[in-house]
Amino acid sequence: MKNKVLWIFLGLVLLTVIGVGIYYILHQQRQLNDMAIQMDVQKEELADEYNELSLQYEGYKFSVSNDSLVAKLEREQIKVQRLMEELRTVKSTNARRIGELKRELETLKTIMRGYVQQIDSLNRINQKLTIENKEVTQKYEQATATVSQLTQEKEHLTERVSLASKLDASGIYVTGIDKKNKSTDKINKMEQIAISFKINKNITAPTGEKVIYVRIQKPDDDVLIKSRDNVFLFEGKEINYSVKRIIEYDGEETSVSIYWKIEEFLSPGTYRVDIFADGNRIGSQSFKLGK
Repeated sequence: MKNKVLWIFLGLVLLTVIGVGIYYILHQQRQLNDMAIQMDVQKEELADEYNELSLQYEGYKFSVSNDSLVAKLEREQIKVQRLMEELRTVKSTNARRIGELKRELETLKTIMRGYVQQIDSLNRINQKLTIENKEVTQKYEQATATVSQLTQEKEHLTERVSLASKLDASGIYVTGIDKKNKSTDKINKMEQIAISFKINKNITAPTGEKVIYVRIQKPDDDVLIKSRDNVFLFEGKEINYSVKRIIEYDGEETSVSIYWKIEEFLSPGTYRVDIFADGNRIGSQSFKLGK
């Protein structure tokens, strides 16, 4: 009888231990699940903050004209995007790395505030120089009268900054040149193709040495080239050019003439020239060659 009671007691103790163990395991599992949910939420919030910071960098890149500062903003934006990608792939259970990424974000925000101060300082300097410029002052002398007019001036200047670096070619004229250096539209008499144009005046464009690239497209859309190695970068890709010329641009209207020496068979039809500078297409013109 005593043995039976003892076994019953031991059984109850064992059941109690098992029950406590199961409760502890379930409690720990609930805590882990809650923690995972919290980390998922924290990851989402952190991703939103990283994305917002990246968008801020993108916006500021288009609001400044200082190439050095723009390059720094691009480098910081790339760093933000790299950390965003890492955050996307890191597991929610990796609390240590998520915490590190959160601290990285605070550091990046501090860096951003430093750039904002630089941008504000540059904007103030640019505004002062603009006011001192007689031509700009005359155009916007009425803008100093009211806050509304000042706002319009700022918007206009921002638009000018975004377009300032793009050159524009006009008056594009293409003609064939024979061996007597006279114009001709007969292919069998041509020695060269002459392309002449003007790069328009642009007082806000960067001055100095410019490389002008010209692509001559045949009626079948093939490009006339001397070598497959004659390439330049356009919209992130290397493309062939027919001929290039280096000019000195001082912001004033500049006349340019470029010649293509004909060493291949040309068929009659409609050709096209495209002119590029500073990574932009600045002009285009179609022309016809006859038999």
